[in-house]
Amino acid sequence: MSETRELVREAAERLFEKHCGAETLRRADGGEFPQVLWRALTDAGYTAALVPESAGGAGLEMSDALSLLVSAGRHAVPAPLAETMLAGWLLSSANLAVPDGPLTVAPVREGGNAGDTLIARRDGAAWRIDGTARRVPWARQCGTIAVLAESGGENLVALVAAADCEIRDGHNLAGEPRDDLVFVGSKSLLAGVSPISTAGLRALGAVMRSAQIAGALQSVLETSVQYARERVQFGRPIGRFQAIQQNLAVLAGQAAAATAAAEAAIEAAPQALDSPAVAAAKIRAGEAAGIGAAIAHQVHGAIGFTQEHRLHYLTRRLWSWRDEFGNEAYWARRLGGEVAAAGADRLWHSITAVG
Repeated sequence: MSETRELVREAAERLFEKHCGAETLRRADGGEFPQVLWRALTDAGYTAALVPESAGGAGLEMSDALSLLVSAGRHAVPAPLAETMLAGWLLSSANLAVPDGPLTVAPVREGGNAGDTLIARRDGAAWRIDGTARRVPWARQCGTIAVLAESGGENLVALVAAADCEIRDGHNLAGEPRDDLVFVGSKSLLAGVSPISTAGLRALGAVMRSAQIAGALQSVLETSVQYARERVQFGRPIGRFQAIQQNLAVLAGQAAAATAAAEAAIEAAPQALDSPAVAAAKIRAGEAAGIGAAIAHQVHGAIGFTQEHRLHYLTRRLWSWRDEFGNEAYWARRLGGEVAAAGADRLWHSITAVG
């Protein structure tokens, strides 16, 4: 880990520790946007971490900026930090000014027959966007949306006001907004051509979710180990029972695997978003999320699901994040297709070249 990255993570841990307490999580779970937390994130420059300094952002190296999300996952940050970072990166790629406030991006799901491809058409001096984007994170709580649309074979990035879309409210298992957006000639505030494709946007989103999952699993492991030390059954801590020890060992292995895979993707992303490390990270992090969350709740028993306990804030996000920006099946198909297309002679090189 570079010295810059270590300093960034240490500062982020202090900020999240201060502003992501039980009360903040509880209020966010009820639908309240965490304004105090958001101001702290903005003042620290984290929301603009992927925006170049020349454009008014923090100008961090991509790998250093992405590492922030490991810490964010550890604290179950109930705000669109990853989405705002992603939107800033997308807007900057088209040389568009990044507005203040929370942002999100669309589309976030695979296009094609699913209908998540957005089309831009010129209307005089303006651009208008048509199409439907499903499960867009935090859409109703963001004033503007960075949209990646197709226009005459080019990738057009447009900034659209949320008020100019039809928003159909939805949420994920963690209670975070996941809204369907219907664009019917929605007018773009700003627009510009970008080298980023929808596949590239989805890939960076997958790296972000992998980092968040890795961080959340680290915290789930710590919480479970601490509970096993404190919970007494039959006159001794449950952590002394062999079955619990074995489960915690499996959980530790899953957290370590997810972290290693996420770190590999964080390193690979700045050079190539189509790196096999990106697909491998989302696959491995998603698998670890399911296994790790199940073990944690087995260790905690019913208390882990109670409103007063912290565990469910982490595990509900794990269950949600594993399906976003492509689930394990999507990325396994992508990775398998690339390996098959490369041929048998390239298989060993593909495996050893990752990372």
